[in-house]
Amino acid sequence: MQYMTLSFTHKNTDIKTREKLSFNSEEKLYNVLKMIINHENINEAVILSTCNRVEVITSVKECKESLMFIFSILSHISGISKEELENRADVYDNAGAIHHLFSVCSSLDSLVVGETQIVGQLKSTFNFSLKNGFCGPKLRRAMQQCFKCAAAVRSSTDISKNPVSVSSVAVAKAKDLLKSLDGINAVVVGAGEMSELAAKHLLSSNANVIIINRNYENALSLVKKLGKNSFAQPFSNLREAVNKYPLVFSATGAPHAIITNDMVEARVFERYWFDIAVPRDIETCRFENVHIYAVDDLEEIVTKNLALREEQAKTAYSIVRQMTTDFFKWLQALSVDPIIKEIRNQAKESALNELDKAVKKGYIQSEMRESVEKIIHQSFNAFLHKPTINLKNVLELDESDEIVRSLQYFFDIKDEQLKDISAIKFENSEKNE
Repeated sequence: MQYMTLSFTHKNTDIKTREKLSFNSEEKLYNVLKMIINHENINEAVILSTCNRVEVITSVKECKESLMFIFSILSHISGISKEELENRADVYDNAGAIHHLFSVCSSLDSLVVGETQIVGQLKSTFNFSLKNGFCGPKLRRAMQQCFKCAAAVRSSTDISKNPVSVSSVAVAKAKDLLKSLDGINAVVVGAGEMSELAAKHLLSSNANVIIINRNYENALSLVKKLGKNSFAQPFSNLREAVNKYPLVFSATGAPHAIITNDMVEARVFERYWFDIAVPRDIETCRFENVHIYAVDDLEEIVTKNLALREEQAKTAYSIVRQMTTDFFKWLQALSVDPIIKEIRNQAKESALNELDKAVKKGYIQSEMRESVEKIIHQSFNAFLHKPTINLKNVLELDESDEIVRSLQYFFDIKDEQLKDISAIKFENSEKNE
């Protein structure tokens, strides 16, 4: 078994390409995951799709064929050539894949380092795969440990002390452009997490917020949650709103643009629109005084964010590196092969001790010792044959961790008695530090 991840992010893939690769519906996500795990070499899969990244996280029997198969599927669903995908993707395997996963979950690989949304997004997509049978014990172990790693990074550093997100960066950019948001009327399209965060940051900057959502009830619910200076309008008011107010923030899950050229009318005032959705919500506008900022246009503020958090990131990466090493040591401890070997060693040692006593006391003649030892050896092989077969299959079971730990307890086998894993190298991951 090997871990393997294909990664398309703001670092290696422009927003147009990420739009084509994005998974904006559970139906699409389900269908692609089903296709992926149908390959004979792919055991489990999880797909993370956000505004900044698409990550295909897998457990595979063999990397090369699995990788080519996944590229073929992604090419088929996106319309992007397989060759272009191969050139763009960062591919990680084994220790590199786990190190990358832990870094992503700890928000060290995010466009905005320290943002707090990524853990929830990973948990959500992991639970989706788990519920639909695309994910089992191998990725479950990795995911559970990556959430622990993210928690350790948060508790040991100040990297998330002042939580930031793409939404907060967009509001900060608006504040830079307008100098002040006091009393400004801002439209927020959508009622999900990104929209809620944008609205909260706008309200904290003393702006008035108009929530517009396709489901009006959801817009009303969000306004109730936001409180003072927030208002809901039906989706039918969207055309009027984008032509009336100077600020628009859009973060829906729509598969196509919802603010189109034919909706936009000429106005004398400057308008600033922030499209923080992937695929994008806003079409390119023909009017010069309509300024549109997509996710990839927020680099300046993001760069400042990185500089401020650089020292904290070094500490965080050291935690990620250590927890990656610990994870593989833990996996090795869970492996049944060294446990089987230790059980056999215990049985052999006990039998030989008793044989030595029997010879010493004259119960067995010394010249018969070798023959008796062979008989004992054959007996234990026969006795342990079936348990050995069952143990080799146990890692495929959901309760495998508990079974292995129980065996260690019953036979008093400590982790340090098991064969330690060889030194782990991080060629694929250190380039991101």
